[in-house]
Amino acid sequence: MAGADRAPALPGGPRPAGEADPATEGLAVFVVGGAVRDALLGLPAGDRDWVVVGATPEQMSERGFVPVGGDFPVFLHPVTREEYALARTERKSGRGYKGFTFHTGPDVTLEDDLGRRDLTINAIAQAPDGRLIDPYGGEADLRARRFRHVGPAFAEDPVRILRLARFAARFHDFEVAPETLELCRRMVAEGEVDALVPERVWRELSRGLMQERPSRMLRVLADTEALPRVAPGLAMDDGLLAVLDQAADAGLPLASRYALLCSDSADPAALGKRLRASNDCNDMARLLQRVLADLPGVGRDPVRVLALLEHTDALRKPERFDQLLEAARQRMPVDAARWAAWRDTVKAVDAGAVAARYAGQPSGIREAVRAARLAALAPAVKTDGA
Repeated sequence: MAGADRAPALPGGPRPAGEADPATEGLAVFVVGGAVRDALLGLPAGDRDWVVVGATPEQMSERGFVPVGGDFPVFLHPVTREEYALARTERKSGRGYKGFTFHTGPDVTLEDDLGRRDLTINAIAQAPDGRLIDPYGGEADLRARRFRHVGPAFAEDPVRILRLARFAARFHDFEVAPETLELCRRMVAEGEVDALVPERVWRELSRGLMQERPSRMLRVLADTEALPRVAPGLAMDDGLLAVLDQAADAGLPLASRYALLCSDSADPAALGKRLRASNDCNDMARLLQRVLADLPGVGRDPVRVLALLEHTDALRKPERFDQLLEAARQRMPVDAARWAAWRDTVKAVDAGAVAARYAGQPSGIREAVRAARLAALAPAVKTDGA
């Protein structure tokens, strides 16, 4: 990480020497937040967010910026399409994460704007010349690998607990400062977390599951005592957390990771409904529980093999079936190649030809197709075992 006396290059690369930006010339503009944080950590540059200090919405529009903000003024650069927000302050005006009023104006300073942010590591700004503005000690916390809240305003927004947990899954060698952990626990005790809407919980949870160490997100949520509030009924232990990290190492998709997260829970359907999880995640969670329950007992029984293939709709959705097997393999030995061969054997049965022999007798078609599939499957299963 760059030292305090030697700032990193402006995230995304500096503008060539001598080349001015007509849209921002004369404005006090700063890159803020994640782009600065990641540059200091030596990570690849992502999208840049800009703060403009001392300007008005009218001045931004006159320069060709396109307004896109809802609650507060945010503009798209006329050429780069990057987001430029006017410096703002916010004040709690109600319960939950939507109860805020915002103030923007030429009197709002950069330090005011940074002071409303969640964590010190996200409250660092950088000027176009590379100079860092770090009034809350974010760079020191980056060096210490520490998550620390900027100030008491952190407690006004319960989403920040979810964001903290998600950051822990990404920056898994960081620790939560004791004072920040205690503040989160007070927020939970005071009921702030109960005001979170399911869509926002799912957004942060799903993003955290796709990070390098999803277990860290869940540990932080448990440590803050927020987990039972945001995901009631979720059964979790150290073994399951290790499985989730193993799934991340294997590069499993979101639906598979979510299914593993729910695999020990008594009612994944109820949990998915509460979280408003996506349909593919809910389907994968439901089916994985069936796969994990049935696989150990399949043995050399072609009837059970076919039943599992049919229940998981493996013939019509082979890719999802492969993902189910890969997810199950994180928890038990699974011969995925053998199951793929069995599926292909069943799929090779010409169901149309079987149905044609039952013209005028539609009631017998289903059983006839199933009998043909079992006849094809039985030799393979009894030879291969399970």
